Amino acid sequence: MIPAPIKPLISRDDLNKVDIRVGTILAVEDVPNSDKLLRLKVDFGDHTRKILVGMKKERSNPRAEVEGKQALFVVNLEPRKMAGEVSEGMRFDIGYEDKIVPTLALPEKSVPNGTRAG
Repeated sequence: MIPAPIKPLISRDDLNKVDIRVGTILAVEDVPNSDKLLRLKVDFGDHTRKILVGMKKERSNPRAEVEGKQALFVVNLEPRKMAGEVSEGMRFDIGYEDKIVPTLALPEKSVPNGTRAG
C-alpha cells in the first residue's frame, strides 16, 4: 500500500469539534434488507446507542470478533438513516479509506466507557 497524501492542515478548533469516545460493543445484530450493514449496540457509560456499520462482508463472524470489545466511535455526527434505520454515530476505524479491510481502533487497555479521545 502507498500511503495517501496528507490532508490539508486544520486548526485545533476544527479538531476539537470531533467527539470521539470509547464504547463497549454490547451486541452485533443483522440489519434486515441490507447485504452489508450490521447494528451495533454500544455502551458509552451513561447511555447506549445504536450505530450501523458496514462490516457484514468484512468479517467471517463479526459477532464473535467484535462483541464485548471496546472501540472508538464518533458520537457527535448528525443521525443518519440507512436501510430504514437510524445510526446514532460512526465507528472510528483504520483502513477503510485506504481500501483495506477495516480494523477497529481500540484503546490499548480497558478504560471507562465514554472516555474521550484526543
